Amino acid sequence: MSTFTAIDFETAQGYRWSICQVGIVRVVEGIITEEVNILVQPPDNYYWYNFTEIHGIAASDTAKSPTFDKVWPTIAPYIENQLVIAHNGFGFDFPVLAKTLEYYGMSNPEYQKQCTYKIYKSNLANLCREHNIKLNHHDALSDARACAALYMKHLDNL
Repeated sequence: MSTFTAIDFETAQGYRWSICQVGIVRVVEGIITEEVNILVQPPDNYYWYNFTEIHGIAASDTAKSPTFDKVWPTIAPYIENQLVIAHNGFGFDFPVLAKTLEYYGMSNPEYQKQCTYKIYKSNLANLCREHNIKLNHHDALSDARACAALYMKHLDNL
């Protein structure tokens, strides 16, 4: 299926409900049609230092950003009843979405899930080097773009 949504989340802490950035790439019939990049204020706008070191997002960056419950109506159409691709999706992104929705008392939508980590069995940075895909690792939109490119390569090889 060449129509899908690639998604990536960055979190502010080790808690799965602490989304601070959402990156979405929508692919329709093999062509990127939309990209969404949203900074999200995590609960209490609280960050663990080592997480800021990884992705570069700090409390000052999200102090005026919407909380996830305000962001959800914008991103839900890209996820609900769609094929959603993430790198390490089953280990990270899909549980992060579920836990964040639960935190805000919202229901988890129905959607199909695929994981490029399960397909390729390697980490995103190595795969991007191997396949010559541009990556600003741990920027949610860049990670989602890379995931979309990897999934499209996978589809081409089927």
